[in-house]
Amino acid sequence: MESGFTSRLKHAWNAFMGRDPTVYREVGMGYSYRPDRARLTRGNEQSIVTSVYNRIALDVVNINIQHIRMDDNNRFLSVIDSGLNNCLSISANTDQTGRAFIQDIVMSMLDEGCVAIVPVDTTLDHNVTNSYDINSYDINSMRTGKIISWYPQQVKVQVYNEKTGSKEEILLSKSMVAIVENPLYAVINEKNSTMQRLIRKLNLLDSVDEQSSSGKLDLIIQLPYVIKTEARRQQAENRRKDIENQLAGSKYGIAYTDGTERITQLNRSVENNLMTQIEYLTSMLYSQLGITQSILDGTADDKTMLNYYNRTIEPIISAIVDEMKRKFLTKTARSQLQSISFFRDPFKLVPVNEISEIADKFTRNEIMTSNEIRQIIGMKPSEDPKADELRNKNLSKPKDEPENISDKNNSKEENQNGEL
Repeated sequence: MESGFTSRLKHAWNAFMGRDPTVYREVGMGYSYRPDRARLTRGNEQSIVTSVYNRIALDVVNINIQHIRMDDNNRFLSVIDSGLNNCLSISANTDQTGRAFIQDIVMSMLDEGCVAIVPVDTTLDHNVTNSYDINSYDINSMRTGKIISWYPQQVKVQVYNEKTGSKEEILLSKSMVAIVENPLYAVINEKNSTMQRLIRKLNLLDSVDEQSSSGKLDLIIQLPYVIKTEARRQQAENRRKDIENQLAGSKYGIAYTDGTERITQLNRSVENNLMTQIEYLTSMLYSQLGITQSILDGTADDKTMLNYYNRTIEPIISAIVDEMKRKFLTKTARSQLQSISFFRDPFKLVPVNEISEIADKFTRNEIMTSNEIRQIIGMKPSEDPKADELRNKNLSKPKDEPENISDKNNSKEENQNGEL
């Protein structure tokens, strides 16, 4: 029998050892950047609204989406260990984790207005078999896709193919693709919406800034003679070129003029109401989205964050979950009380000084056990069996109540033996 040291030497592997430089391997297309990541279009990548999109996407990612089983009253019962749940929580595909995949969905949806969630690897061929009537239908990997064309029963989607390393256009049935439309489409993606008007104003402001910082002097030279003939016009053109050559050839950009010539500089800031319009559209957009500046810089209070989650985050995450539930769960699965739901941790925004008071109320009112509270604050569970009991520990047990289940069973056996 091999020893542990010998076994480690025999099976050990090093990334830089054992490579044959003469062997050529075809590894596919290569890029200097990640080809499958979400890239903003329509000018959004050049605008500050990208920070708003990213903030919303990160807040949606903080909410867990899981494939669950419910009880007869449509209440959460347990998490189902399935390929779909693995895609939503651990690994959606070769390149993305579950959180990165959800962020990709939200960013693409906010940018394009509508995004397709494409199941790439499934246990059954949806085109051959009616998967809605089969219980074993499951999804092993998913990708986000850009919808290129719309048809009555199909959509043409541009999806990244991890086998070839390039984005390809494929025609898929609407019944197998989750098509999620931005619930804030009228505010963000509509042609004359507040967001699009703000983007246009920001682009205008950028163009004005580029012109003002382009390095031009914008000078008007008033010559001491009237330019009416072609000879005078040629003389003025030569004078203009002479001043340009003086400024370009001078170390400090100094030129001389005649005493009778006058120079007027025009590169002063022109007063306009662009900034006023941008500030107005920004405040209007924030109010329509339920976002404030305090949310973006992280200083918002509990009421502001609650309003933000209810008005902005909840509609987006609900649109994603409802469409997944409609397309990815078969009729048989739904009849077996399977569902897809999202869960937000309410303790993430709670300050540390309030945790003790919340823990006391939750354990005293028999809502959470001590070990569940310890898990929230990052402590390992206690081995004490009482830490898993859902009861008010501030009250003593009645004298006739047994200490635990085993004592109750023993008391029942003693009573039966006594009766016998």
